Amino acid sequence: MDLGKLERQGLIEKVTKDQKLAADLIKSANNDLQAAEDNIRIKHPDWALAISYHAMLSAGMALMAAKGFGACGNSHYLSVVKFCAEFFPMESTQLVSSFNKYRVRRNDIIYGEAKDSVGEDEALRALARAKEFVDKVEEIIKK
Repeated sequence: MDLGKLERQGLIEKVTKDQKLAADLIKSANNDLQAAEDNIRIKHPDWALAISYHAMLSAGMALMAAKGFGACGNSHYLSVVKFCAEFFPMESTQLVSSFNKYRVRRNDIIYGEAKDSVGEDEALRALARAKEFVDKVEEIIKK
């Protein structure tokens, strides 16, 4: 684990561990998972994917809070992804890759020309990966 490298790059900083913030962020992530399910049900797959990503982001921020770190810099969302990559076990690298993939995909949906480009199958896959991601973060925090 090379958190020092992320610190030297100005991507993360040490802060006081905050278990309450971590718990609140996990609760927010679980609420987002429900909202993503709701958006799939009402046929808004673009928003379902964006909300699924947000659940992953909240969970990643929860992990940071629990471990005593915060994201910094202009690319703080990418900082959260890189931080999670340092904590997830090798067998879970696909989850971190999915987190980054949905970070980029969400950006394209919100700010790019990819609006209305997400199908229900992609939204369902994003939601499933987000659920796995949130569960894995909860498992890591409990250790």
